[in-house]
Amino acid sequence: MPVTEVDKDFDALTMTITAQFDADAERLWRLWSDPRQLERWWGPPSHPSTFLEHELTVGARTTYFMTGPEGEKHHGSWRIQEVEPPHRLHIEDDDVDGEGKPQDGGPTGMTVTIAEADGTATMAIQTHFTDRKSMEQTIEMGFEQGMTETLDRVDPLLGAARS
Repeated sequence: MPVTEVDKDFDALTMTITAQFDADAERLWRLWSDPRQLERWWGPPSHPSTFLEHELTVGARTTYFMTGPEGEKHHGSWRIQEVEPPHRLHIEDDDVDGEGKPQDGGPTGMTVTIAEADGTATMAIQTHFTDRKSMEQTIEMGFEQGMTETLDRVDPLLGAARS
């Protein structure tokens, strides 16, 4: 299991999930930068992702949806805030309606950091929440389990790339 640590900091309103992979930083970065690769692991296995727009440049917007088991679509939108390949990505997660259009509501942020040492790479995904209530609700809805399942999907992709 790649997840090595989960840190919930209610004072800072963050949850950081750290995972370790048998890969270098460049390879992990490609899992973020290539939308076709991102589709293969982003989200829980029961909700495959489809990325419609995806460019990792500051100011760009990523739009996607996850398809549930009954065919329902759950839309998402990110605004790219910082990009430092292959080590850092910061995005703001926009609140969207049922059709994927941005709506009023405070975005939450996500910062991805990738560090490499001794042939392995560590990826930390830190989610920033707007307030304690939204953090508690997100955790109660199974966010930690969902992110763990999401990160569990990375290792097979890395293995396929080595073959």
